Amino acid sequence: MKVSKAQAAENREGIVDAAARLYRQKGLDGVGVAEITRDAGLTHGGLYRHFESKDALAREACLRAFDWTITPLDGLGGPENANAAPTDRLHWLVQGYLSADHRDHPGEGCPAAALAADAARAGPEMSEVFAQGVERNIARFMEVLPGDDAAARRTQTIVTLSSMVGALVLARATAAGNPQLSEEILATLRGHLTAPSNAPRSTAEGGSGSGQSTAVKKR
Repeated sequence: MKVSKAQAAENREGIVDAAARLYRQKGLDGVGVAEITRDAGLTHGGLYRHFESKDALAREACLRAFDWTITPLDGLGGPENANAAPTDRLHWLVQGYLSADHRDHPGEGCPAAALAADAARAGPEMSEVFAQGVERNIARFMEVLPGDDAAARRTQTIVTLSSMVGALVLARATAAGNPQLSEEILATLRGHLTAPSNAPRSTAEGGSGSGQSTAVKKR
């Protein structure tokens, strides 16, 4: 039976969404085409009507995965939070990212923590796609930080995101074998990244863009 263009587009979106979730959950090499199409409610052969190869699907799914939504990250820069203190915004973001729920549901979470090692081994095309996603995360994070020094905010964003991603990776890797250590890793980073000495301040609160104020404004 001939499939309409609208249905074909819907099927394609379903495949990409299923792949984005399953790849984060099981890794790029842990999921086969059959499982992806089955999850999307389609037949195995249906995938190759939409994608030239599994690698092409993996690249698109990886980019789609960076649309993930952890509530404290998305919307913190919105008008409803315009008057929120920088420390509050950082607290919400860190608490949401370094939570047991995020640790335990990689298929619905940050692809940087779920797929970084796979992307590094998957060749330059996947690396390029992954880099685009990481840049998107950096831009989203920077939007919620105070200060006029974009370079300073970008630097602190990279420091903070890298710390959170690393902590989440370690927490997931140790969760089954040593749950107490896993929880300790999350709690330690939550406390460190939201400590008063690491809290963000605006230019008006923290001064100009060098030295101590640089570290503050970046958050």
